[in-house]
Formats: sequence, C-alpha cells, structure tokens
Amino acid sequence: MRTKNSMNWFALAATMLVVMGTVQAAGKKAPTDAQLIKSAMRAAPAHVAKDATIVAMDANGKMRTLRQGTNDFTCMPDSPATPGPDPMCMDRNALEWANAWMAHQHPPVGKLGLMYMLEGGTDASNTDPYATKPESGNHWIRTGPHFMIVGADPAFYANYPHGADPDTAAPYVMWADTPYVHLMAPIR
Repeated sequence: MRTKNSMNWFALAATMLVVMGTVQAAGKKAPTDAQLIKSAMRAAPAHVAKDATIVAMDANGKMRTLRQGTNDFTCMPDSPATPGPDPMCMDRNALEWANAWMAHQHPPVGKLGLMYMLEGGTDASNTDPYATKPESGNHWIRTGPHFMIVGADPAFYANYPHGADPDTAAPYVMWADTPYVHLMAPIR
C-alpha cells in the first residue's frame, strides 16, 4: 500500500508544481534531506509528523521517499519555488481526494480526509480550484496555518460560510459548488 501511496503522492506533487507554474530559483543551493524532513514535519502536529512518511521532489521532478513512516500520513516539505510556506501533510483519504483534484476527476465518495498545513499555504483562489494566479473575479485569498477537511458529506459544509471572499480567520468553505469543496480551518 505504501508504494501505491507514494506513486499517488508523486502524481499530486508533480501536478501541483506544474499547475502553480513553479520554477526553482536559479543558483539556489538545494536543501539537504535533513532540512527537507524538518520542513515537512512542520506541516503537521509533532505526534503525527514523527511517524509520517516524508517525500520530496528531486531536481528532475521525481518523487522520492526521504523517510518511510509507520502511520497513514504522508508529508511533503515546503517548495522553495512557491511564494509562501506550504509544507503539507495528509492522511490516505485526503491523498486520494487531492489526486482526484489534480487529475480533474471526482473525488472518492464517503472518504473523509484530513490535511494539515500548519505553516500556512501558498495563496489560492477561493472559487476556482485550477486558478494559478490572481485575476479579476477569482477571489484570491491569503491562507495562514490551517487544517482542511475534505470528502465530507455536503450537509457538513452547509454549517460554514460559503462566500467567495471569506474571513480567513474563521473556518470557511473553499471551492464551494465544485466537486473539490472542502473546509478550511485556521488554527491561529
């Protein structure tokens, strides 16, 4: 199962880098594995991160496992090519949801997932799952440290604000009215 998850994580990470249009800064020294692991572990609570599988993208765009974990979480370090801190850590169901999003497919039904981004996240559109930059009408937002609930029943999301320009200091629904609807829950 770990191999399948690692392959799924590769697909997610590779596509995320393409979608975000990221390019590693020229002349910048690549972080060491120890630095990458430390960055990835900041994405989730210490108790989760200490047993998570840690993966990172190499210079050729291939995913490699830096540390095999013993729980069902997979964490990835911050990308130095993105404008904000964005290490992330997700459980198996959230990984399936994210892979569906990146493949423009419907997420699995009935699989509640949890993602952590305790360092914050690279800014994104609150209404367009595939927006790559701020443009008129795509409601770009800034996200601080948060966790996400994905794959919940639609009735769950009805309990939270769905507006295009939410107060990001309180829980809110991102990508409402899309198959990728999820709850963003700030922690600070």
